[in-house]
Amino acid sequence: MRDWRCVVTGATSGIGREIAHGLAAAGAALALVCRDRGRGEAVAAELAGSWPDPEIRLFVADLAVLDDVRSVAREIRRHWDRVDVLVNNAGTHDVHPSVSPDGFDRMIATNHLGPFLLTHLLLDPLREGAPSRVVTVASEAHRSVLRLDPYSFADPRPYGPLGSWHVYARSKLLNVLTTQEAARRWARYGVTAHALCPGLVSTGLVRNIPLVPGLLALAEHTPLVRSPAQGARPALRLAGDPEFARRGGGFHSWMPVARLLPPAPLRLRPALRRAVWERSAELVGLRDTDASPAHRRPGRPPDRGPDRTEVTAHE
Repeated sequence: MRDWRCVVTGATSGIGREIAHGLAAAGAALALVCRDRGRGEAVAAELAGSWPDPEIRLFVADLAVLDDVRSVAREIRRHWDRVDVLVNNAGTHDVHPSVSPDGFDRMIATNHLGPFLLTHLLLDPLREGAPSRVVTVASEAHRSVLRLDPYSFADPRPYGPLGSWHVYARSKLLNVLTTQEAARRWARYGVTAHALCPGLVSTGLVRNIPLVPGLLALAEHTPLVRSPAQGARPALRLAGDPEFARRGGGFHSWMPVARLLPPAPLRLRPALRRAVWERSAELVGLRDTDASPAHRRPGRPPDRGPDRTEVTAHE
């Protein structure tokens, strides 16, 4: 991976920080996207002190704020005309609801809409870097979603700590479905897309999930719970292993038992994948989602009002 150009979101702690270390160790140039400049600068200094002559660029953005996403994408494209790997790692589990500046549920905006928009806005440099890869950290939690309305998934609603699990799981299902659709649409550009579950990893995100801290404390010293460094290995493999250079669209799970299970039923509905993709594009203001930004048709972004007559979520 020497001289590859890699973008990593959420690189200031946990799995993201370890992914950044792994990529830097392999000789890649890094663009780190984070919310907190101070923490980002600390990680950048840590990487610079650990690996010889790394190229490290820091970009500050809150992925829940779509204007931040647009701004950081412009900055990355200004510095690099080529991206070899984009790792969508940033995520949150909010135990209480809040609304993003754009009017969406903030957890859905952070975990899905922001990464979805960033990936599209970096499609041109990803095409320049082909064969290139998009690696998204999802979760086995997506299996718990039995129904998904592709028109209202981002609408703010009240929920408590236990209900937050369902919203988190929905955001991870959205990650998986759009990964599958990206792989289908962008294979002709030489861009592959992968989603993964790193297993149960001891990070701040996991500790926010209701009921998990107590269980995690019991399991932390067993093989069931991985360290952040161990949790980063699947993403690093998907990012750099030649085996995954041309074959995309999969959900790769590192949960020992879950790997034996069949795919979640909602993953097997192409019409649902398309509906989620197109609705996500509407919500973030994209028009032609098969085209890269430089080749997209000009026009006013569609309004956010639902139109349930055009696409059905069922086969």
